[in-house]
Amino acid sequence: MKKIATLLIAVTIISGVFAQKLDRSKKPLAGPAPEIKLGDIKSFTLANGLKVFVVENHKLPKVSFSLSLDIDPILEGEMAGYISATGSLLGRATTTKTKEQLDEEIDFMGATLNTGSQWVYASSLKKHQDKLLTLMSDVIMNPVFKQEELDKIKKQTISGIVSAKDNPDAIAGNVRSVLLYGKDHPYGELSTEETVEKITLEKCKEYFTTYFKPNVAYLAVVGDITVEEAKPLMEKYFGAWKKGDVPVHEYKTPLAPQKTRVAVVHKEGATQSVVNITYPVDYKNNSTDVVKARIMNAILGGGSTARLFMNLREGHGFTYGAYSSLSSDQLVGNFNANAKVRNEVTDSSVTQFMVELNRIVNEKVTEKELQDVKNYLSGTFAYSLQNPQTIARFAINIEKYGLPKDHYSTYLQQISAVTVDDIQAMAKKYIQPNNAFVLVVGDKSVAESLAQFSADKKVELLDIYGNEWKEPLKPAPEGVTAKMVIDSSVKAKYGLPLGKSLTKKLKPIKDLTVKMGASIQGQNIEIVRYQKSPNKFSQVMSMNTPNGPMVIQKQSFNGVVGKASGMQGEKSLKGKELEEMKANSILFVDTKYDELGFKFELLGIEPVEGKDAYKMVSTQPNGDTKTEWYDVATKLQVKSMQTQDDGKGGSIAVITTYADYKEVDGIQYAHTIKESFGPQSLDMKVISIEQNKGLEDTIFE
Repeated sequence: MKKIATLLIAVTIISGVFAQKLDRSKKPLAGPAPEIKLGDIKSFTLANGLKVFVVENHKLPKVSFSLSLDIDPILEGEMAGYISATGSLLGRATTTKTKEQLDEEIDFMGATLNTGSQWVYASSLKKHQDKLLTLMSDVIMNPVFKQEELDKIKKQTISGIVSAKDNPDAIAGNVRSVLLYGKDHPYGELSTEETVEKITLEKCKEYFTTYFKPNVAYLAVVGDITVEEAKPLMEKYFGAWKKGDVPVHEYKTPLAPQKTRVAVVHKEGATQSVVNITYPVDYKNNSTDVVKARIMNAILGGGSTARLFMNLREGHGFTYGAYSSLSSDQLVGNFNANAKVRNEVTDSSVTQFMVELNRIVNEKVTEKELQDVKNYLSGTFAYSLQNPQTIARFAINIEKYGLPKDHYSTYLQQISAVTVDDIQAMAKKYIQPNNAFVLVVGDKSVAESLAQFSADKKVELLDIYGNEWKEPLKPAPEGVTAKMVIDSSVKAKYGLPLGKSLTKKLKPIKDLTVKMGASIQGQNIEIVRYQKSPNKFSQVMSMNTPNGPMVIQKQSFNGVVGKASGMQGEKSLKGKELEEMKANSILFVDTKYDELGFKFELLGIEPVEGKDAYKMVSTQPNGDTKTEWYDVATKLQVKSMQTQDDGKGGSIAVITTYADYKEVDGIQYAHTIKESFGPQSLDMKVISIEQNKGLEDTIFE
């Protein structure tokens, strides 16, 4: 007891001394940044030039092998996309195993084996490492490329390209690349349906045999393994991999525009603009500016507390988020500031972007801003070191980019040493608002208001590939009217023109059930649409679960009351929503447009998927408008577009395409339907169409 009492007295005295000296009105000074101990990273090089880095981590009985190639970017030309296709082909078969055998063995081990055009990654429990390396080395040294697999990859790639045509973010990414680098540079080259279609198996084989060489490869070995174990394994499984000369490519360095240019990509029906302020910059991976420039960009637009976010979202409410990035690269870096904003504030948003870009150049940041970012970056860096893969990547980066040996071990010290003056120097060097591309993807109606930001007061209108945009709409033939287009569509769909004969044909049909299979974000769902004469409607969307089908969304109209239910609950439809459902619940509504009060205006002819279509604007009984397209040759509807509430106080364009028409009981129905809403799309395939099933009224409640 006496010892405890003595200790308490000592603690009290010491605490009192510190209390007297501590001035709580002053923020304590930060201590010196520690030097990070990255651990003992061992490396060796095989006789064939393969550089191996080993990072031990014995916490779990797991091991991973990550191979990456160090090759120059390649201009792909008329087969743009073949390099990516090669990466997808790799790992689908070898001289000793089929794809099914590879998949089965990987699954049996609970392992991972993934491939890309410049990398291969494999991971498993340590007890399976020999088997895993057998498969990995087989994939790398003995691949078999099959035409049927390439055909699948090309089909999937083309499907993605087609979907991207309606995605404003994808469009912005493509056109941004063209503006920054030009189409004659690997970074500005775009894959299209045409270039992918031209890809040959021989071209893929040529890429693999030319560039997959051990002397331009790095292999990171991470996990429950020592360098003494790793070296003989690498010799055993990769020692026979033959080295060879790999082509070196050089390209003209893209430069920022001499003066600010404004470009708009027209996206019909867009209710918001995707804004990018961007330009190439001389900023390499081994630049001595990396740490200081990263902190500068973090203050400007690195997150939800950065200046761009606080201005455009918190200060003005123009967007859900505004950000910037300053990216280094082995050839040429780039700067990009971006946000999605409402159409009506597009010009105001660009104004505020410019305010912040100029402010960080002309005014010094505050000590608090700097310290907050330092604290954040120091914390995230320290946290990242918990992943041994990070340590391996650091070691490879030092070798690959010629970084100082202590670049990462002194990283926290480098962060700590950055000053307010350093930040302004980085801003003056890399932030160039007067030498930028202001790129906006949205409705072309915003173009006029953006001219003020262009040095020559002109706005370039571009298409989704970065080419000069040309008005696709041309006049309809003289004498053709909106009513003629609708009447022709009805006749093409039902086989009879509007009149008594058509009424007689349709009158016996009392109900209609359309069942569709669909996919959204890779998830398979089922959609069943019910209609019952005269005006009852129900649509049920469900997905399969281990416990059976689960309804995820339902809309219904019983002739009087309209409802919508889903994961968020149920609501009764009112106002315009109810009126729209009433009109669209009518069986064969397109035969009753006149009596219901629909109105149509013919705008002209423009191509849809390469085929001419009449473009119309329909005004529904509730006053809402919809743009519709009818194929000139077949007379059938091929597309529609309507602006709807996005549920967040804004609006979104819903685009529906109709294809693959087939006759069912004397009526033409589209059997492939795609509905796009923002970045999402719902791809539907008709499974069955049935008439007169005697649907019960309870279905519509």
